[in-house]
Amino acid sequence: MSISAPEATKQGSAPELRPISMQEAVGYPAVDCAHQASIDQYVVLKNERLFLLVTPHGDIRPPGACGLGLFQDDTRVLSDYRLSYAGTPPALLSSQAAQMYSAQVDLAITDRDFGGHAWDPKNSIHIRRQLVLDGYLTERVTLTSYLPLPVEFWVKLSAGCDFADIFEVRGWKRTERGQFFAPRVSADSLVFSYRGRGGVLMESAVRFSGAPTKIDAHGAEWHFVLKPGEPHTLLWEVHAETQGGAVGRFVGGGLHEKRTALAHVYEKWQSECTQWVSDVAEFDAALERAVVDLRALYIESDGTPVISAGIPWYSTVFGRDSIITSLQTLSLNPRIARDTLRYLARYQGQTEDSFTEEQPGRILHELRRGEMARAGEIPHTPYYGTVDATPLWLVLLHETWRWTGDEALVRELLPNAERALKWINDYGDLDGDGFVEYARTSDKGLVNQGWKDSEDGVPFPDGRLPEPPIALVEVQGYVYDAKRRMSDLYRALGSTDRADAMRLEAEELRRKIIDRFWLEDLGTFALALDGKKRPLPTPTTNAGHLLWSRVPTADQAKKLSEQLLGPEMFSGWGIRTLSAALPVYNPMSYHDGSVWPHDNSIVGLGLALNGYGRCALPILSALYDASIGLDYHRLPELYCGMERAAGITPVLYPVSCSPQAWASGSLFMLLQAITGLRPDASGGVLHIRDPHLPQFLTELTLLGVHVGGSRVSLHYSRKRQRTVATLVEVEGDPLQVIIELS
Repeated sequence: MSISAPEATKQGSAPELRPISMQEAVGYPAVDCAHQASIDQYVVLKNERLFLLVTPHGDIRPPGACGLGLFQDDTRVLSDYRLSYAGTPPALLSSQAAQMYSAQVDLAITDRDFGGHAWDPKNSIHIRRQLVLDGYLTERVTLTSYLPLPVEFWVKLSAGCDFADIFEVRGWKRTERGQFFAPRVSADSLVFSYRGRGGVLMESAVRFSGAPTKIDAHGAEWHFVLKPGEPHTLLWEVHAETQGGAVGRFVGGGLHEKRTALAHVYEKWQSECTQWVSDVAEFDAALERAVVDLRALYIESDGTPVISAGIPWYSTVFGRDSIITSLQTLSLNPRIARDTLRYLARYQGQTEDSFTEEQPGRILHELRRGEMARAGEIPHTPYYGTVDATPLWLVLLHETWRWTGDEALVRELLPNAERALKWINDYGDLDGDGFVEYARTSDKGLVNQGWKDSEDGVPFPDGRLPEPPIALVEVQGYVYDAKRRMSDLYRALGSTDRADAMRLEAEELRRKIIDRFWLEDLGTFALALDGKKRPLPTPTTNAGHLLWSRVPTADQAKKLSEQLLGPEMFSGWGIRTLSAALPVYNPMSYHDGSVWPHDNSIVGLGLALNGYGRCALPILSALYDASIGLDYHRLPELYCGMERAAGITPVLYPVSCSPQAWASGSLFMLLQAITGLRPDASGGVLHIRDPHLPQFLTELTLLGVHVGGSRVSLHYSRKRQRTVATLVEVEGDPLQVIIELS
């Protein structure tokens, strides 16, 4: 056994930290993006602050591969993690991660190197890798030999840690790093240490249940005899601490007990959610996967639970993403909305800061906790460069009240709401023309600050990019909707004069949007106005968001619905972000022709709110069909916008996040649209207006929908083109259910 640099000179003393270069520490570049793969080729686990991406074999291979790793608090705490074995390279039998906190990988080694026939090798040694995430990573490896005689065998674990910031892992080039220290090796542990540029000591430790045969700074090795039919087990844990303090000791405990405890957490979550039960098992599976993924994406940030955006790049709080996910899932579980409202109010802007783009009353865009944020290399502490999160927060406050009737929540957050309204009027309107625009003030901030925030996400039809300040069309709709809804809240709270004034502001803005953005010849609204107030005549889904905000006239809504579902926008897998008829169209781009489930869900609900509920049916059907061909029926962040062809699944976008919160919420918003759910919790009423079921469903039951203090169960059935809704049960507070069929 080779052991060097003991962790501590005596019990309880501080460990010795010996500085070394990065090359000495990890022996390879910090990030190897030449080997980046699509996330659908990874095994993904997530629980609280931790998430893990490994190959189907269970490895982080090659070391430092872009995207792969064990991550905590925006830091990669394991960048090399490879098992190798005696005999031939193992064949992959199965790789499964049905639960977000647990995975199982089954491998096989042939008998060729153990006396078998070289021309006819047989699978004879079974290897099962079981991985569980709770507060740390636990792995158990079980080897079982089906050879007739005992064989000498070995297993080697290679491990390393580059402590790369998540921005680095995605491709950000850094000119400076902090200080690496020599790995500390003891008889049963290997500890990696790094002091970041912000001064925080980060550590990651692999701790073994019992001492390996060999252990050094690069990993561990076991040598043993495999006897026929007698399982041999290896067990270890990976602990990390990225905010200072010592990493944990080996905890132990059975994997079954860990999985059982985690399963209870998810069972409790599911019991709190509406249950959607249809006559199509695969559709139910897609909905159940979305419910599970939403729970998995919850994190605890500063002691507060809140939904994060997605894996791998966005396992943190995003203002816009969290708000839209909350809006999508009010019919599923209003807890997400309440948590989001309170968390974002806590971080609402207080001062002016051009680097972080903070302004009084502004809702944050993104909060990061990695080294680059702590060292001031990026402005995400938090970063406020979003033009739409502030009005959307106001929309969410009102919509949550409609579903919950929680007047106490409204009164609690009313000061935040008034600061948000003040931001819209004082800071959002950069040039005093009545529209809310953006122009970044931070050279490390986002060029585009709406939901299509890639650098080319807001183009003219020919691909030219507008000069700021830019007034996005959907943002004007959000502001109109926010003011209209705040008028309702003021009225409900007894402030009639403020309600009337706010309603007048909203209606004046609506008239201006129609006047300046509507393009009669194209049957749609302009994507944006540029800095010279020229419209961008680019047909996009952004215009469809105005349907959700209820801006268009009846005639405009009709034309817009036809345009959105026409062949240039609708791919068969959903509505493209941008018309395929334009020179700038690229179905493989992030925002200029791809299909985003969340975007489709907003458009679908908007169609229903304008009396075109049947037009939402092909959108729901398209997203459901897309989910069938994907692992675990999980909708990703986005996929490519190529035309649908028979027998072909959607073309995946290579770095799409999966799971992604607002993709997981998409089916629920579309179900709200087609089932006609229109709550008025404060009035003790639930309206069901013009419900429809798609062709792939004939029965749908909703069990335990939260409306105020009630939980409502409803049944929908379709015969040919007619859908009938029936009240099954109301539990809790009395509730009037009014069903209006077309």
